[in-house]
Amino acid sequence: MTTLLAKRRALFQFSGAVGPFGVSTAVLWLSVIVLLPLAALTYNAFGGGIGQFWDAVTAPVALASLKVTIWVSVIVAVINAVMGTLVAWVLVRDNFPGKAIVNALIDLPFALPTIVASIVLLSLYGPDSPVNIHLNATQPGLVVALAFVTLPFVVRSVQPVLIEADRDVEQAAASLGADNWVIFSKIVLPTLAPAILSGAGLAFARAIGEYGSIVLIGGNIPRVTQMTSQYIQQQIEIDRPANAAAVSVALLAIAFVTLLVLRVVAQRNLRKEQQAP
Repeated sequence: MTTLLAKRRALFQFSGAVGPFGVSTAVLWLSVIVLLPLAALTYNAFGGGIGQFWDAVTAPVALASLKVTIWVSVIVAVINAVMGTLVAWVLVRDNFPGKAIVNALIDLPFALPTIVASIVLLSLYGPDSPVNIHLNATQPGLVVALAFVTLPFVVRSVQPVLIEADRDVEQAAASLGADNWVIFSKIVLPTLAPAILSGAGLAFARAIGEYGSIVLIGGNIPRVTQMTSQYIQQQIEIDRPANAAAVSVALLAIAFVTLLVLRVVAQRNLRKEQQAP
């Protein structure tokens, strides 16, 4: 009887593997949600041949929107790399009243519809700005909007690393006479660098495809503040779906390369940590 019960328990014991059925279900779900839409998009983009695809992507207004998008997204990623790290540092290393509320507010851009952010920013920095700061239809306005929706990426990437960081090394350096800047630049920053890079890369990838937060504050001025997502919508509105699909594939390729580079860098850092004595 005991042996029979032991066998039954073994049958239901979790081994960590989901089996062929689980793998098939995961692949099917991934195909329906991700692979099939991407395949349809790529088919529409190249439906008229490579020549038509190239003409759509290299059209002057399309190129201008890509340049604006990449330029603004790079600025946002750099700003978030600095300010996100600072926010994470304050949340981990400092204690102050309302810290739990601030920590919860960091995730607000993930839950809030991004067009709400655009409405708020337009009312705050638009033509009738109560603080007399006018960013409507300007690239700084795009930067502010995108910085709002992408801030959590860097903060949430750096926070766990700071929590797990060994502070004994910092204290040892301080006891040997190292000042705060030397401790941060020589000890803390190298530890945080992979997390900062990962968060900034994710912020960049999110920014290049963002639409809701910049739809009102951005102004959608071609060659000035028109982001690629707005250009794609414009092409759909004027009944040029092939052009919209082509530019979408180009934007998708940029995001994919960004994420791939982050993945490769993360794997290299992991191997270095495993090889370290």
